[in-house]
Amino acid sequence: MSLSEHYHTVRKKTETICSYLHTEDYIPQPVDFVSPPKWHLAHSTWFFETFLLTPYLPDYRVYNDDFGFLFNSYYNNVGKRVFRATRGNITRPSVAEVYSYRQYVDMHMDLLLQLKSGDATVHELIELGLQHEQQHQELLVTDIKYILGGNPIFPVYSEDINWEADQNKTSGFVTIPEGIYEIGHGGNGFSFDNEHGRHKVFLHEFTIANTLVTNAEYLEFINADGYSNFNYWLDEGWSWVTENKIDAPLYWYNVEGEWHNYTLAGLQKVDPDAIVTHISFYEAAAYAEWKHMRLPTEFEWETAAAQLDWGKRWEWTHSAYLPYPGFAKPDGALGEYNGKFMINKMVLRGASCATPKGHSRTTYRNFFHAAERWQFTGIRLVKL
Repeated sequence: MSLSEHYHTVRKKTETICSYLHTEDYIPQPVDFVSPPKWHLAHSTWFFETFLLTPYLPDYRVYNDDFGFLFNSYYNNVGKRVFRATRGNITRPSVAEVYSYRQYVDMHMDLLLQLKSGDATVHELIELGLQHEQQHQELLVTDIKYILGGNPIFPVYSEDINWEADQNKTSGFVTIPEGIYEIGHGGNGFSFDNEHGRHKVFLHEFTIANTLVTNAEYLEFINADGYSNFNYWLDEGWSWVTENKIDAPLYWYNVEGEWHNYTLAGLQKVDPDAIVTHISFYEAAAYAEWKHMRLPTEFEWETAAAQLDWGKRWEWTHSAYLPYPGFAKPDGALGEYNGKFMINKMVLRGASCATPKGHSRTTYRNFFHAAERWQFTGIRLVKL
Protein backbone atom coordinates (compact mmCIF):
# COMPACT_ATOMS: atom_id res chain seq x y z
CA MET A 1 0.00 0.00 0.00
CA SER A 2 1.39 3.41 -0.96
CA LEU A 3 1.66 6.20 1.59
CA SER A 4 -1.17 8.04 -0.18
CA GLU A 5 -3.42 4.97 -0.01
CA HIS A 6 -2.49 4.46 3.64
CA TYR A 7 -3.32 8.09 4.39
CA HIS A 8 -6.79 7.89 2.88
CA THR A 9 -7.51 4.49 4.43
CA VAL A 10 -6.80 5.79 7.92
CA ARG A 11 -8.68 9.04 7.38
CA LYS A 12 -11.71 7.17 6.00
CA LYS A 13 -11.74 4.84 9.00
CA THR A 14 -12.25 7.78 11.37
CA GLU A 15 -15.28 8.87 9.41
CA THR A 16 -16.61 5.31 9.27
CA ILE A 17 -16.54 5.17 13.07
CA CYS A 18 -18.68 8.32 13.12
CA SER A 19 -21.07 7.06 10.46
CA TYR A 20 -23.16 5.31 13.15
CA LEU A 21 -23.82 8.59 14.95
CA HIS A 22 -26.72 11.02 14.84
CA THR A 23 -25.79 14.67 14.53
CA GLU A 24 -26.66 15.25 18.19
CA ASP A 25 -24.14 12.57 19.24
CA TYR A 26 -21.19 14.60 17.89
CA ILE A 27 -21.45 17.38 20.50
CA PRO A 28 -21.72 16.20 24.16
CA GLN A 29 -18.83 16.11 26.61
CA PRO A 30 -20.20 14.48 29.76
CA VAL A 31 -16.85 14.54 31.64
CA ASP A 32 -13.55 16.31 31.09
CA PHE A 33 -11.60 13.22 29.96
CA VAL A 34 -14.08 12.51 27.15
CA SER A 35 -13.89 14.60 23.99
CA PRO A 36 -16.84 15.10 21.62
CA PRO A 37 -16.64 13.13 18.35
CA LYS A 38 -16.71 16.40 16.41
CA TRP A 39 -13.60 17.53 18.27
CA HIS A 40 -11.74 14.31 17.42
CA LEU A 41 -12.59 14.74 13.73
CA ALA A 42 -11.29 18.30 13.74
CA HIS A 43 -8.25 17.78 15.98
CA SER A 44 -6.83 14.91 13.95
CA THR A 45 -7.21 17.14 10.87
CA TRP A 46 -5.62 20.11 12.62
CA PHE A 47 -2.59 17.91 13.30
CA PHE A 48 -1.90 17.47 9.58
CA GLU A 49 -2.60 21.12 8.83
CA THR A 50 -0.31 22.36 11.62
CA PHE A 51 2.63 20.01 11.38
CA LEU A 52 2.66 19.28 7.65
CA LEU A 53 0.71 21.63 5.41
CA THR A 54 1.63 24.92 7.06
CA PRO A 55 5.40 24.32 7.17
CA TYR A 56 5.87 22.17 4.05
CA LEU A 57 3.26 23.15 1.42
CA PRO A 58 4.14 26.46 -0.27
CA ASP A 59 1.46 29.16 -0.11
CA TYR A 60 -0.88 27.00 1.98
CA ARG A 61 -3.73 28.94 3.58
CA VAL A 62 -5.19 27.59 6.81
CA TYR A 63 -8.85 26.70 6.54
CA ASN A 64 -9.95 28.86 9.46
CA ASP A 65 -7.77 30.97 11.77
CA ASP A 66 -9.93 30.03 14.78
CA PHE A 67 -9.43 26.30 14.36
CA GLY A 68 -5.92 26.32 15.83
CA PHE A 69 -7.35 27.70 19.08
CA LEU A 70 -10.36 25.40 19.06
CA PHE A 71 -8.72 22.11 18.11
CA ASN A 72 -5.21 22.19 19.53
CA SER A 73 -5.09 19.58 22.28
CA TYR A 74 -2.07 20.20 24.51
CA TYR A 75 0.73 21.61 22.34
CA ASN A 76 1.85 24.73 24.20
CA ASN A 77 4.51 25.43 21.58
CA VAL A 78 1.82 25.90 18.93
CA GLY A 79 -0.24 28.50 20.75
CA LYS A 80 -3.27 29.06 22.96
CA ARG A 81 -6.11 26.57 23.09
CA VAL A 82 -9.46 25.98 24.74
CA PHE A 83 -9.50 24.15 28.06
CA ARG A 84 -9.98 20.40 27.67
CA ALA A 85 -13.09 20.39 29.86
CA THR A 86 -14.84 22.95 27.62
CA ARG A 87 -14.58 21.12 24.29
CA GLY A 88 -18.28 20.30 24.51
CA ASN A 89 -19.07 24.02 24.37
CA ILE A 90 -17.81 24.24 20.79
CA THR A 91 -21.24 24.09 19.13
CA ARG A 92 -19.81 26.09 16.22
CA PRO A 93 -18.35 25.23 13.77
CA SER A 94 -21.05 22.77 12.78
CA VAL A 95 -20.49 19.08 12.17
CA ALA A 96 -20.87 19.72 8.44
CA GLU A 97 -18.21 22.43 8.59
CA VAL A 98 -15.79 20.05 10.32
CA TYR A 99 -16.29 17.51 7.55
CA SER A 100 -15.61 20.27 5.01
CA TYR A 101 -12.41 21.04 6.94
CA ARG A 102 -11.34 17.42 6.64
CA GLN A 103 -11.96 17.46 2.88
CA TYR A 104 -9.99 20.69 2.48
CA VAL A 105 -6.99 19.32 4.36
CA ASP A 106 -7.13 15.95 2.58
CA MET A 107 -7.13 17.69 -0.79
CA HIS A 108 -4.02 19.66 0.14
CA MET A 109 -2.36 16.61 1.65
CA ASP A 110 -2.72 14.90 -1.73
CA LEU A 111 -0.84 17.82 -3.25
CA LEU A 112 1.84 17.66 -0.56
CA LEU A 113 2.29 13.92 -1.14
CA GLN A 114 2.90 14.62 -4.82
CA LEU A 115 5.30 17.52 -4.26
CA LYS A 116 7.26 15.84 -1.46
CA SER A 117 7.21 12.26 -2.72
CA GLY A 118 10.92 11.85 -1.98
CA ASP A 119 11.14 13.85 1.26
CA ALA A 120 11.91 11.46 4.13
CA THR A 121 11.13 14.03 6.83
CA VAL A 122 7.67 14.70 5.39
CA HIS A 123 6.99 10.98 5.11
CA GLU A 124 7.99 10.43 8.76
CA LEU A 125 5.68 13.24 9.88
CA ILE A 126 2.81 11.85 7.82
CA GLU A 127 3.31 8.45 9.44
CA LEU A 128 3.29 10.10 12.87
CA GLY A 129 0.08 11.90 11.92
CA LEU A 130 -1.55 8.65 10.84
CA GLN A 131 -0.47 6.89 14.04
CA HIS A 132 -1.84 9.87 15.95
CA GLU A 133 -5.16 9.59 14.13
CA GLN A 134 -5.32 5.86 14.91
CA GLN A 135 -4.86 6.69 18.58
CA HIS A 136 -7.78 9.06 18.27
CA GLN A 137 -9.85 6.40 16.52
CA GLU A 138 -9.63 4.28 19.66
CA LEU A 139 -10.37 7.26 21.88
CA LEU A 140 -13.24 8.15 19.56
CA VAL A 141 -14.85 4.73 20.02
CA THR A 142 -14.47 4.76 23.80
CA ASP A 143 -15.63 8.38 24.06
CA ILE A 144 -18.69 7.55 21.97
CA LYS A 145 -19.44 4.64 24.28
CA TYR A 146 -19.17 6.90 27.33
CA ILE A 147 -21.42 9.52 25.73
CA LEU A 148 -24.08 7.00 24.71
CA GLY A 149 -23.66 5.05 27.95
CA GLY A 150 -24.70 8.14 29.89
CA ASN A 151 -27.97 8.30 27.99
CA PRO A 152 -30.74 6.86 30.24
CA ILE A 153 -32.22 4.80 27.37
CA PHE A 154 -28.81 3.16 26.62
CA PRO A 155 -28.89 3.63 22.83
CA VAL A 156 -27.28 1.11 20.49
CA TYR A 157 -24.14 2.25 18.66
CA SER A 158 -24.06 -0.83 16.42
CA GLU A 159 -25.71 -4.21 16.83
CA ASP A 160 -22.85 -5.71 14.80
CA ILE A 161 -20.14 -4.77 17.32
CA ASN A 162 -20.01 -7.09 20.31
CA TRP A 163 -16.50 -6.57 21.67
CA GLU A 164 -17.69 -6.85 25.26
CA ALA A 165 -18.39 -10.55 24.58
CA ASP A 166 -14.73 -11.34 23.76
CA GLN A 167 -13.53 -14.53 25.45
CA ASN A 168 -10.18 -16.11 26.21
CA LYS A 169 -8.96 -18.61 23.65
CA THR A 170 -6.18 -20.06 25.79
CA SER A 171 -5.69 -21.29 29.34
CA GLY A 172 -3.01 -21.91 31.92
CA PHE A 173 0.16 -20.08 32.88
CA VAL A 174 3.52 -19.35 31.31
CA THR A 175 6.75 -19.43 33.31
CA ILE A 176 9.56 -17.11 32.27
CA PRO A 177 13.01 -18.05 33.61
CA GLU A 178 15.24 -15.70 35.54
CA GLY A 179 17.55 -13.72 33.34
CA ILE A 180 18.55 -10.50 31.66
CA TYR A 181 16.17 -9.31 28.95
CA GLU A 182 16.11 -6.42 26.50
CA ILE A 183 13.20 -4.00 26.69
CA GLY A 184 12.09 -1.33 24.23
CA HIS A 185 11.77 -0.86 20.50
CA GLY A 186 14.85 -1.82 18.58
CA GLY A 187 13.72 -2.92 15.14
CA ASN A 188 12.34 -1.43 11.97
CA GLY A 189 8.90 0.07 11.60
CA PHE A 190 7.14 2.86 13.40
CA SER A 191 7.47 3.43 17.14
CA PHE A 192 6.72 6.30 19.49
CA ASP A 193 9.51 8.08 21.32
CA ASN A 194 8.47 6.62 24.70
CA GLU A 195 9.41 3.15 23.37
CA HIS A 196 12.97 4.26 22.62
CA GLY A 197 16.00 3.67 24.79
CA ARG A 198 16.24 -0.09 24.41
CA HIS A 199 17.87 -1.39 27.56
CA LYS A 200 18.50 -4.49 29.63
CA VAL A 201 16.57 -5.47 32.74
CA PHE A 202 17.09 -8.33 35.18
CA LEU A 203 13.96 -10.34 35.96
CA HIS A 204 13.45 -13.02 38.57
CA GLU A 205 11.57 -16.09 37.42
CA PHE A 206 7.84 -15.39 37.22
CA THR A 207 4.68 -17.24 36.21
CA ILE A 208 2.10 -15.22 34.30
CA ALA A 209 -1.45 -16.13 33.30
CA ASN A 210 -2.12 -16.83 29.64
CA THR A 211 -5.69 -15.62 30.13
CA LEU A 212 -7.35 -12.42 31.23
CA VAL A 213 -9.75 -12.31 34.17
CA THR A 214 -13.34 -13.06 33.13
CA ASN A 215 -16.62 -11.53 34.28
CA ALA A 216 -17.42 -14.68 36.27
CA GLU A 217 -14.10 -14.49 38.08
CA TYR A 218 -14.56 -10.82 38.81
CA LEU A 219 -18.10 -11.44 40.05
CA GLU A 220 -16.59 -13.70 42.70
CA PHE A 221 -14.61 -10.70 43.93
CA ILE A 222 -17.76 -8.55 43.99
CA ASN A 223 -19.77 -11.23 45.80
CA ALA A 224 -16.95 -11.65 48.34
CA ASP A 225 -17.48 -7.98 49.30
CA GLY A 226 -14.30 -7.00 47.51
CA TYR A 227 -15.47 -3.42 47.14
CA SER A 228 -16.16 -3.02 50.84
CA ASN A 229 -12.99 -4.57 52.32
CA PHE A 230 -10.23 -1.98 52.58
CA ASN A 231 -7.61 -4.70 53.08
CA TYR A 232 -7.52 -5.38 49.34
CA TRP A 233 -7.08 -1.78 48.24
CA LEU A 234 -4.20 0.60 47.87
CA ASP A 235 -4.82 3.67 49.99
CA GLU A 236 -5.59 5.92 47.02
CA GLY A 237 -7.78 3.20 45.57
CA TRP A 238 -9.78 2.86 48.77
CA SER A 239 -10.34 6.62 48.85
CA TRP A 240 -11.47 6.45 45.21
CA VAL A 241 -13.92 3.63 45.96
CA THR A 242 -15.45 5.27 49.02
CA GLU A 243 -15.60 8.81 47.66
CA ASN A 244 -17.16 7.74 44.36
CA LYS A 245 -19.30 4.87 45.76
CA ILE A 246 -17.78 2.39 43.29
CA ASP A 247 -19.16 -1.15 43.57
CA ALA A 248 -18.63 -2.67 40.11
CA PRO A 249 -16.82 -2.11 36.80
CA LEU A 250 -17.81 0.87 34.69
CA TYR A 251 -21.08 0.37 32.77
CA TRP A 252 -22.31 -2.38 35.14
CA TYR A 253 -25.83 -2.05 36.55
CA ASN A 254 -27.60 -4.33 39.01
CA VAL A 255 -31.12 -4.68 37.63
CA GLU A 256 -33.47 -6.53 39.98
CA GLY A 257 -30.62 -8.60 41.38
CA GLU A 258 -28.99 -9.42 38.05
CA TRP A 259 -25.93 -7.71 36.61
CA HIS A 260 -26.18 -6.00 33.24
CA ASN A 261 -23.59 -3.97 31.38
CA TYR A 262 -23.85 -1.30 28.74
CA THR A 263 -22.21 -2.42 25.51
CA LEU A 264 -21.83 -0.86 22.09
CA ALA A 265 -24.84 -3.03 21.15
CA GLY A 266 -26.92 -1.66 24.04
CA LEU A 267 -27.68 -2.84 27.58
CA GLN A 268 -27.16 -6.60 27.95
CA LYS A 269 -26.83 -9.18 30.68
CA VAL A 270 -23.26 -9.65 31.83
CA ASP A 271 -21.75 -12.64 30.02
CA PRO A 272 -19.89 -14.66 32.69
CA ASP A 273 -17.51 -16.18 30.14
CA ALA A 274 -16.49 -12.86 28.60
CA ILE A 275 -13.34 -11.00 29.60
CA VAL A 276 -13.97 -8.31 32.20
CA THR A 277 -13.42 -4.79 30.89
CA HIS A 278 -13.50 -1.12 31.89
CA ILE A 279 -11.44 -1.77 35.02
CA SER A 280 -9.30 0.87 36.73
CA PHE A 281 -5.78 0.18 37.95
CA TYR A 282 -7.13 0.44 41.49
CA GLU A 283 -9.66 -2.33 40.80
CA ALA A 284 -7.08 -4.49 39.01
CA ALA A 285 -4.66 -4.19 41.93
CA ALA A 286 -7.41 -4.93 44.49
CA TYR A 287 -8.56 -8.00 42.58
CA ALA A 288 -4.98 -9.25 42.39
CA GLU A 289 -4.57 -8.77 46.14
CA TRP A 290 -7.80 -10.68 46.79
CA LYS A 291 -6.54 -13.53 44.59
CA HIS A 292 -3.19 -13.58 46.44
CA MET A 293 -1.49 -12.71 43.17
CA ARG A 294 -0.14 -9.53 41.58
CA LEU A 295 -0.08 -7.53 38.37
CA PRO A 296 2.93 -7.91 36.07
CA THR A 297 5.46 -5.17 35.61
CA GLU A 298 5.63 -3.75 32.10
CA PHE A 299 9.03 -5.44 31.67
CA GLU A 300 7.61 -8.83 32.61
CA TRP A 301 4.71 -8.29 30.24
CA GLU A 302 6.93 -7.40 27.29
CA THR A 303 9.26 -10.32 27.97
CA ALA A 304 6.37 -12.81 28.10
CA ALA A 305 4.25 -11.27 25.34
CA ALA A 306 5.40 -13.60 22.56
CA GLN A 307 3.95 -16.52 24.53
CA LEU A 308 0.70 -14.83 25.55
CA ASP A 309 -2.69 -14.33 23.93
CA TRP A 310 -3.09 -10.56 24.02
CA GLY A 311 -4.90 -7.82 22.14
CA LYS A 312 -8.48 -7.92 23.45
CA ARG A 313 -8.00 -5.59 26.43
CA TRP A 314 -5.40 -3.07 27.46
CA GLU A 315 -3.67 -4.73 30.40
CA TRP A 316 -2.73 -2.80 33.53
CA THR A 317 0.83 -3.29 34.74
CA HIS A 318 2.23 -2.30 38.10
CA SER A 319 4.75 0.02 36.46
CA ALA A 320 4.74 3.77 36.65
CA TYR A 321 4.99 5.60 33.32
CA LEU A 322 8.61 6.74 33.33
CA PRO A 323 11.26 7.42 30.66
CA TYR A 324 13.60 4.67 29.54
CA PRO A 325 17.37 5.20 29.99
CA GLY A 326 18.63 7.80 27.54
CA PHE A 327 15.16 9.09 26.66
CA ALA A 328 15.19 12.66 25.38
CA LYS A 329 12.22 14.69 24.18
CA PRO A 330 12.49 16.02 20.63
CA ASP A 331 12.67 19.78 20.28
CA GLY A 332 9.57 21.81 19.54
CA ALA A 333 5.87 20.99 19.73
CA LEU A 334 6.22 17.31 18.81
CA GLY A 335 8.43 16.90 21.87
CA GLU A 336 5.25 17.37 23.89
CA TYR A 337 3.71 14.22 22.41
CA ASN A 338 4.64 11.79 25.20
CA GLY A 339 7.44 13.00 27.44
CA LYS A 340 5.61 15.61 29.46
CA PHE A 341 3.03 13.06 30.61
CA MET A 342 5.58 10.89 32.42
CA ILE A 343 4.16 11.56 35.87
CA ASN A 344 1.26 10.15 37.93
CA LYS A 345 0.26 7.55 35.36
CA MET A 346 0.47 3.77 35.12
CA VAL A 347 1.54 1.78 32.06
CA LEU A 348 -0.84 -0.48 30.14
CA ARG A 349 0.45 -2.98 27.62
CA GLY A 350 -0.94 -4.84 24.63
CA ALA A 351 -3.94 -3.50 22.75
CA SER A 352 -7.71 -3.71 22.92
CA CYS A 353 -10.64 -4.67 20.74
CA ALA A 354 -10.92 -0.96 19.86
CA THR A 355 -7.28 -0.62 18.76
CA PRO A 356 -6.98 -0.19 14.97
CA LYS A 357 -5.37 -3.07 13.11
CA GLY A 358 -1.66 -2.62 12.64
CA HIS A 359 -1.42 -0.16 15.52
CA SER A 360 -0.24 -2.58 18.20
CA ARG A 361 3.13 -4.13 19.04
CA THR A 362 4.77 -5.68 22.09
CA THR A 363 6.79 -2.53 22.89
CA TYR A 364 3.79 -0.14 22.78
CA ARG A 365 3.41 1.78 26.07
CA ASN A 366 -0.06 3.11 26.77
CA PHE A 367 -0.60 5.17 29.92
CA PHE A 368 -3.51 6.46 31.98
CA HIS A 369 -4.24 7.66 35.48
CA ALA A 370 -4.96 4.86 37.93
CA ALA A 371 -8.65 5.77 38.29
CA GLU A 372 -9.45 5.89 34.57
CA ARG A 373 -11.42 2.99 33.15
CA TRP A 374 -13.37 4.16 30.11
CA GLN A 375 -10.89 2.39 27.85
CA PHE A 376 -11.25 -1.36 27.19
CA THR A 377 -8.99 -2.33 30.08
CA GLY A 378 -8.55 -5.73 31.71
CA ILE A 379 -6.51 -7.78 34.18
CA ARG A 380 -3.72 -10.33 33.72
CA LEU A 381 -2.24 -11.88 36.88
CA VAL A 382 1.16 -13.13 37.98
CA LYS A 383 1.63 -15.74 40.70
CA LEU A 384 3.35 -14.66 43.90
